[in-house]
Amino acid sequence: MHPTCPPGTTLLAGCLIGLVVTAGVTGQPKSSAAETTDKPRQYEYGPESRRRPNVPRGTVTEYVWKNSKVYPGTIRRYWIYVPAQYRPEQPAALMVFQDGHAYVAEDGQFRVPVVFDNLIAEGDLPVIIGVFVDPGHRKKQLPPKPGWRPRPENRSVEYDSLGDRYATFLLTEILPEVEKRYNVSHDPDRRAICGISSGGICAFTVAWERPDQFHKVMCHVGSFVDIRGGHHYPALIRKTERKPLRVFLQSGRFDLDNQFGNWPLANKQMAAALRFAGYDVKFVFGDGGHNGNHGGAILPDSLRWLWRTDD
Repeated sequence: MHPTCPPGTTLLAGCLIGLVVTAGVTGQPKSSAAETTDKPRQYEYGPESRRRPNVPRGTVTEYVWKNSKVYPGTIRRYWIYVPAQYRPEQPAALMVFQDGHAYVAEDGQFRVPVVFDNLIAEGDLPVIIGVFVDPGHRKKQLPPKPGWRPRPENRSVEYDSLGDRYATFLLTEILPEVEKRYNVSHDPDRRAICGISSGGICAFTVAWERPDQFHKVMCHVGSFVDIRGGHHYPALIRKTERKPLRVFLQSGRFDLDNQFGNWPLANKQMAAALRFAGYDVKFVFGDGGHNGNHGGAILPDSLRWLWRTDD
């Protein structure tokens, strides 16, 4: 899953479970929460992550983008989810997902189209258009299937780098393509961005650089370590005037520990810095590894928290 691990490294395939730090977000373990474990636990998915009869289904359409000026020479897939409740005369909310294939697959660890369908039907989420963007391959043609194998060569450059380059890519290349087809809100309170691993730090970087565009951030096992400067974020957050962001972070005890840093510690430092600086932040820390199981199992509740309007 991570773009810069040494060749042959296998990432933890164990799944994320465990005790959450703050109330209101749950994922049920197969074993007792009181047990200790020396390996990642497996979180089970709730009913909102499964198809329900009589719930209107949105549509998902795949596209290819190969005309990038920000990342010339790259080609990538992206998908657009449109809920059944969408009406062109009403601007829809927006949520953008990095490593889009991992979030858009209904048989994957996140199952976002299923969760969106269920929560929008319940009235727990607004009408949201989802945009799922994969990182760029530096090839003339895409691999037959989306995914991390073969590894998208431009992923770390796009995702782990600090600065506004990737935000510019989204705002000047991908989202204009979405807006040609659909009426999307430009209110940053109605726009969220999300990602896993290097895609998680990428999501935070976009909102950090462009809070005029995105006020909501969701990071799953984010790579806030020394790959391309992400380890500087806790200090930057503490020393910079607070930005109008709401941030959801998820990590686990069995996340990565390698030459770039310790992922569990890095996420704890991010959460502490955000709290210190007065951000609206929620941090869920469990007994999982570097994958999407825990984040996927708690996705319905974490989306409710991120999109809440009761304050």
